[in-house]
Amino acid sequence: MTSALRDRKAALRSLLLAARRSLPADVRAAEAAALAAHVAALDVAPGQTVCAFLPVGSEPGDASWLDGLRCRVLLPVVTGASPLDWAEHTGAAGLAPAAWGLLEPTGTRLGASAIAGASLVLVPALAVSVDGVRLGKGQGHYDRSLPLVTAPLVAVVRDCEVLDEVPAEPHDVRMNGVLTPSAGLRWL
Repeated sequence: MTSALRDRKAALRSLLLAARRSLPADVRAAEAAALAAHVAALDVAPGQTVCAFLPVGSEPGDASWLDGLRCRVLLPVVTGASPLDWAEHTGAAGLAPAAWGLLEPTGTRLGASAIAGASLVLVPALAVSVDGVRLGKGQGHYDRSLPLVTAPLVAVVRDCEVLDEVPAEPHDVRMNGVLTPSAGLRWL
């Protein structure tokens, strides 16, 4: 990656994170409720698997959106600089604090390849472009995991975080859709 591209990504991340931190609690709560309603309306059958995540900090959404998924839900487990591991979500009692303020499932680890069996993957993002380029937080966990997926990839962002352009690198895996509080699921 060139230093100019790295600088553009860093500047965009800083801008987006500052905007997220400035959102009032009532706006965040309204967005979380809207996202939970959109997730509950997703076309996912009980026998299918969805890989999702638990929003932390200023990320859009909250844990309530997992309640709307009437299927098997896998949550990520961070394992250093390797692809994410996955474990089944069994409810709040089955979560424990982890690095970076995350809550992770305490159940049996299913391995990095568990994501390959998903019917849908909800992916955290700071932004996504209209052509599917996702900007993450820069740690590379999803960059190492998403190449294993054949299911639709849906970035979860705020409405204002769907951008005309996001700086892209050759290893970036494009999103197939975006889920926002106002518009719900849109395919890209």
